[in-house]
Amino acid sequence: MKALIGSQEVWEVVENGHQEPEDVGEMTIAQIATLKATRAKDKTALYVLYRAVDESDFEKIANAMSSKEAWNILEKAYKGDNRVKQVRLQTLRSELERIRMKEDEGVAEYVSRVETIANQLDRNGETLPTCRVVEKILRSLTDDFENIVCAIEESKDLTEFSAEELAGSLEAHEQRRRKKEEEPLDQTLQAKATIWEKNVPYTQNTQGRGGRGRGGYGRSQEQVSQQNWRGRGQGGGRGDRGRGGQSNNSGVEFFKCGKYDHFAKDCYSGVK
Repeated sequence: MKALIGSQEVWEVVENGHQEPEDVGEMTIAQIATLKATRAKDKTALYVLYRAVDESDFEKIANAMSSKEAWNILEKAYKGDNRVKQVRLQTLRSELERIRMKEDEGVAEYVSRVETIANQLDRNGETLPTCRVVEKILRSLTDDFENIVCAIEESKDLTEFSAEELAGSLEAHEQRRRKKEEEPLDQTLQAKATIWEKNVPYTQNTQGRGGRGRGGYGRSQEQVSQQNWRGRGQGGGRGDRGRGGQSNNSGVEFFKCGKYDHFAKDCYSGVK
């Protein structure tokens, strides 16, 4: 609101107020011109306040005769009287004292939380020196920042060190620490990928060749299936098929009766 009213160049009327003279007839022409300009500024500031508040706040300042009166009404409504201000200040002081950085919290987020409380104290009439804000941040960081805190305290003059400069130094340290934590993970993933690339071709090449792979000991699954179908004898290759496309049953044991050198039809020919 101060920035908005100040942009219209009427803040001094809101801050200092405007006093109407008792007798305008005794004023000079120059004084009357100044009075008119002051009245215009006061009404401009009052109009800005009317436009800036909601309906409930407008009802509070609707009967105000000047912009300063309207401003005082709004200030009391939002800040309270002196007793309320003291209670609020005590609450903010306690909150600032208890605040600590969380383990999963970033530097920028934590510094913003501290500065928010400091700004609230300032708006309620208690201005914290910059050095106190910096010292509070340094005291309440996690153990991961112990080294950088010691380095800052030994090398910097905290009375001339701003919160923005501190945040920049802490964020740079935070980025370096995260990069170091990510490097071992990247190396582990890369090593696993290398091992996988080496093992996959070996597994694929050994399956089905009769080599010793994961799925067989000297024989592939296809070879085992072919031998089980052909029998337990010595036959069973492509050369087992005789001329004219007829199969050669020599040396083949029939699984039903256990005899050799005959077909299934021969085994069942005598069964009725």
